[in-house]
Amino acid sequence: MRRNASMQLHEFRQSQILRIPLAEAWAFFSQPANLNEITPPDMRFEVAGGDMSSIYAGQVVWYRLQLLPGLYRTWVTEIRHVQPQESFIDEQRFGPYRFWQHRHSFKEVSPTQTEVSDHVIYALPFWPFGEVVHTLYVKPMHEKVFRYRREALVRRFSALD
Repeated sequence: MRRNASMQLHEFRQSQILRIPLAEAWAFFSQPANLNEITPPDMRFEVAGGDMSSIYAGQVVWYRLQLLPGLYRTWVTEIRHVQPQESFIDEQRFGPYRFWQHRHSFKEVSPTQTEVSDHVIYALPFWPFGEVVHTLYVKPMHEKVFRYRREALVRRFSALD
């Protein structure tokens, strides 16, 4: 974590090995609509608009999700950088965070196995009050979301954890 006078940055990292070739992993993760499948159902996450073609730098997609019961939020992201079959970065343009950057990385472990990694850097608004919300709600929610993602990928592709 890194803090300045107006915000604190947080990081989250996760990796897992999927039993699929690199090209198949890339094909799945590079389709914005597939995010629905790996997001917990209770978040009522849905792709709400934007270009649904395979990702490219500059692509903007927006989502609608439930932050708390009855509290929905639009989240607009832009794909900032793409290295085909290696990585891509999405950044929030509008949404619940003050700052959000998510790097998705892919590495061939063998012809039939791919390591998929997430590296998220984020900051909440309303520092220092946002840090209380981070401790009580946001950090546990991120852990839940990425745990669900990990389990959904195991169900879909099988994995070596």
